[in-house]
Amino acid sequence: MKHSFLTRYGLYLAWLVALTATLGSLYFSEIREFVPCELCWIQRLFMYPLVILLGVAVFTDDRAVKKYVLPLSILGGLVSLYHYLVQKVPGFADIKPCVQGVPCNVQYINWFGFVTIPFLALTAFTLITLLVWRVRRN
Repeated sequence: MKHSFLTRYGLYLAWLVALTATLGSLYFSEIREFVPCELCWIQRLFMYPLVILLGVAVFTDDRAVKKYVLPLSILGGLVSLYHYLVQKVPGFADIKPCVQGVPCNVQYINWFGFVTIPFLALTAFTLITLLVWRVRRN
């Protein structure tokens, strides 16, 4: 039976995306010294375990990991989407403003007028979701 590239290497690619997103978030906070807001911390709570879960799944070729990864990646993506809307849609932040530390509508980066840190996180969560969705059992 012939397997597609994504079916065969989807777990590995999803792990690389999670690892890159995690290292990127650490770069922004520890090297660039951008202080994470409340929503950034919540996104990290969903992303960081994915590095471990997907890493173990790649090492053991555990394709059943999808049932653990998809809830984290989907919920993390929803938080990222909400955070992005808080940054880009006027008045959206009034729904639940961040009350401690850095305001959630602060845009440390704004590449090309639309790429912010929550956008990068949303992209990573979406890629992980799509890649893991394609994983099939052996």
